[in-house]
Amino acid sequence: MTADSSTGPRRRGRHTAHIDTDTLIRAIDIAELMPEAARLRARGYQLLRLPADATVVDVGCGTGRAVAELAEHAAHAIGIDLDPAMLAAARSRFPDIDVRAADATDLPLADGQAHGYRADKLYHVLSDPYAALAEARRVLAPGGRIVLIGQDWDAEVFDSDQPELTRRIVHARADTLPHPRIARAYRNLLLDAGFYDVDFEVHGAVFTDAAMLPLIVGHATAAHQTGAISSDEAERWISEQARRAERDRLLFAMPLFLAAATC
Repeated sequence: MTADSSTGPRRRGRHTAHIDTDTLIRAIDIAELMPEAARLRARGYQLLRLPADATVVDVGCGTGRAVAELAEHAAHAIGIDLDPAMLAAARSRFPDIDVRAADATDLPLADGQAHGYRADKLYHVLSDPYAALAEARRVLAPGGRIVLIGQDWDAEVFDSDQPELTRRIVHARADTLPHPRIARAYRNLLLDAGFYDVDFEVHGAVFTDAAMLPLIVGHATAAHQTGAISSDEAERWISEQARRAERDRLLFAMPLFLAAATC
């Protein structure tokens, strides 16, 4: 799914190794074009329950695919992102969409202007997801719908001959993010914020494409930078994953949680 977008981080955590924008966008493209990713996006659009004249906002829109798709479901779809490279890619790919640079806690919408709000793989990188959720309530009209989608970074799965080392890498990588486990809490987060009529689902994403290797390598690099694993352990794990990629034996999987609710 989209690595960040769908699966990998669109914004770096405290210790995440740098991944150049072109590599990240390629990984996002692979993830977003997977049938499972398309089905998950479609399920989210369905749960938004948008009327024909709706205004809907996609916060953390990345390269704009969801904004373009939402424009087919609503009168006005607005994409929000802070990354200039992502916004440039979105405008290049989908020239007719409305994307804007803004923060998730300060959206360029009036009170009650939106009928739908969507955030996909975003809240785990926000410094204050609770403020972002309060902003979602501000821009949503009464009866408006919110959809949150996100991966659980502490529950990722890698096929590896080194399970104990893999566990340390997964946990260390998760801990470089501000809120790596927030997706499992989406239901309670929405209820605590005053939303109701909550739907909560779990979906899965499985990646076997060698193009995902740079993102996978980033996990071990980040774990080494935090001191959780040694340089020799990082090299050993990266070498194994590279061999798997060469032999078409790579496997990276994660649970994705979808929560939808009414304002």
